[in-house]
Amino acid sequence: MKVQNEFSKYAEDYGNYNIIQEKVVKKLVDDLERQPRTVLDLGCGKGALFNAIDWPVSHFVGVDFAPRMLELHPKEANHVDVVECIYGDFNDVALFEQLSYHNFERIFSASALQWADDLEGVFGNVASLNRPLSLAIFSGSTFKTLFKVAGVEPLLRSSEEVIAMAKRYFCAEIEIVQYRLEFGSVREMFRYIKKSGVSGHRNLLGYKEMKRLMQNYPLDYLEFEVIFIQN
Repeated sequence: MKVQNEFSKYAEDYGNYNIIQEKVVKKLVDDLERQPRTVLDLGCGKGALFNAIDWPVSHFVGVDFAPRMLELHPKEANHVDVVECIYGDFNDVALFEQLSYHNFERIFSASALQWADDLEGVFGNVASLNRPLSLAIFSGSTFKTLFKVAGVEPLLRSSEEVIAMAKRYFCAEIEIVQYRLEFGSVREMFRYIKKSGVSGHRNLLGYKEMKRLMQNYPLDYLEFEVIFIQN
């Protein structure tokens, strides 16, 4: 298992609230040894993975449980023959029964599976499809200092827990990448948290607690930790 660090300045991409997610998608694509022509994207969102694909694809299937996300997902591209957007929840075993009829060359999931109700169950269902995979999952060390200063428990599972689960179901390379995203001001930082979706759009603190946290947060950056599981 490798551990890498990457640093970025938010000011360079002001207004882009998906900086880390886009870096995650880029790494998944760049790490491919072979470009698949049939693709499954679990938690496809508005199409970050789809937009990163620049090779010929015969069939792209994107799954998301948010209808609005599926509405915004691209429905065509010159290099993709068929785009299929499916409303479905990766927590539901029935979804995987439906997907088992497809012959995907690779399963992707970028920045989505950390929100699984039962991650081990999802891993088991993904493994049942018996396909190569490229998964990226945020860990509980995301926003580590913020949670510590706020005195609240992390939203997500620890990297140790996720990796232990992954090893039970996949023969895969596992890599942890720690990102730091720098900001010009604390207010800009907290605006990013609210808009980016990395926090799962969950309000952890009331107004007074948030104001106190903004006054006491000691860093000019946010921490992220992503576990890459690929084979």
